[in-house]
Amino acid sequence: MHWDGLFEDLEGQLASEWEAERAALDAESERLRISRIELRARLRALAIASADVALELPGGRLLTGQIVELGADWVAVNAHPHLRESLVPLHAVRSIRMDHGMLLASLEPTLPSSELRERMSLGFVLRDLARRRVPVTIEDLDASRRHGTIDRAGADHLDLAVHDAGAPRRAQDVRAHVMIAFSSIARVELPQS
Repeated sequence: MHWDGLFEDLEGQLASEWEAERAALDAESERLRISRIELRARLRALAIASADVALELPGGRLLTGQIVELGADWVAVNAHPHLRESLVPLHAVRSIRMDHGMLLASLEPTLPSSELRERMSLGFVLRDLARRRVPVTIEDLDASRRHGTIDRAGADHLDLAVHDAGAPRRAQDVRAHVMIAFSSIARVELPQS
């Protein structure tokens, strides 16, 4: 009888140790999985969920809205309150604020995207805006804003014809021509659709 109690106690201790070891292995496995998640994968999850976020840009500026698209090196946000779409190069994103539930949900695995738009670079999108003559507002890393039309977009820069916001690009209305490095862009704001 005394031995039965001793063996039950030993079995309980062994089961408890095994459970603790399994929990430690599970926790280490989860830490390893998370260590392999890239920012783009989490942004993809936020885009799929049309998550409300606040992107912190250089200088502490916040761009609040829903992530609607993800490209190779940019993210598109429908900005509140005006619902203007902005293209934000990933190099300009300092942090991303969201509620805790969405933060945790972005850790869940998503299938790698095979969509063409996720392979489109910022330069590709800017060349399309130039081709379509879409007026834009370009905000640089120092918060300077320029309104105009992109004339050309190269591999790492663009040429902007600066004119009044909302006005079409006419030669007589162009105040300046500037070359802007992609690396200096914090966001490209598109006109309201």
